[in-house]
Amino acid sequence: MAASAHGEASPKERLERLGVRAKKGLGQNFLVGQDVVRTILTAAEVSRGDTIVEVGPGLGILTQELVAAAGKVIAVEMDRELARVLADDLADAGNLTVVAEDAREADVSGLTGGASYKLVANLPYYAASPILRHFLESERPPVLAVIMVQREVARNMTAKPGEMSLMSVGVQLYGSPRIVGYVPPSAFYPQPKVTSAVVRIDVYPNPAVDLDDRGHFFDVVRAGFSAPRKQLRNALSGGLGVPTEEALALLSASGIDPQRRAESLSLEEWRTLSLVVRERPLPSRSEQE
Repeated sequence: MAASAHGEASPKERLERLGVRAKKGLGQNFLVGQDVVRTILTAAEVSRGDTIVEVGPGLGILTQELVAAAGKVIAVEMDRELARVLADDLADAGNLTVVAEDAREADVSGLTGGASYKLVANLPYYAASPILRHFLESERPPVLAVIMVQREVARNMTAKPGEMSLMSVGVQLYGSPRIVGYVPPSAFYPQPKVTSAVVRIDVYPNPAVDLDDRGHFFDVVRAGFSAPRKQLRNALSGGLGVPTEEALALLSASGIDPQRRAESLSLEEWRTLSLVVRERPLPSRSEQE
């Protein structure tokens, strides 16, 4: 384990000594469970040849282990106060760079210098989806991601057709996710009210289906999920702003039963539907009126 200036002090004691408080607005629940740290390290298969981007290092309990096991660690911490504390605590670690930045806006290629990397993150609940999407959709996505999120979010990520969601599609387009373990509230300080989960995502070299316009693809997926409890013909009609008859025609041309719901479609079916929508001129709202 890498040396740490804080010894065995509890998270509460450390925060009090530093005059720092957990910020609710930033969703700060600091990881304190060593068993969880081991689960994350094992899932990420960290080795000396790895560059690790860690998002949300907090008080550094995982960062200490990462700098001991990896070749290079880049810790991205939005809270500038915590970023300073972490850099001071692990000042002797020659392979650590602490970046005080919002991970949702970070220049991913700039962080790593364009090098291959693994993403390890304890994601704040309120920003989990945009942070993960930012990295997966970047020009330089990770080769592997091991993230901690709320249990329900993890289950959404790993859902199969029949229970899919917009998040399922968004993650599974880029990689194969699986839950490697659940994390009780007691593994954090302060304790959240919900159970978390560790998810490993084996990121594909290329998206799971061939797309030349990802923006259009997700526009169609969002339209389909705009009313997930409705049949696709109605959800698509409302989401795309077209008459129900036009939505029926789009689904028919795609070979998709209009009575199905968005949660039942596979990635390939979404791709087919997005291509049909793009190739079929839709009436403008003025024409509908």
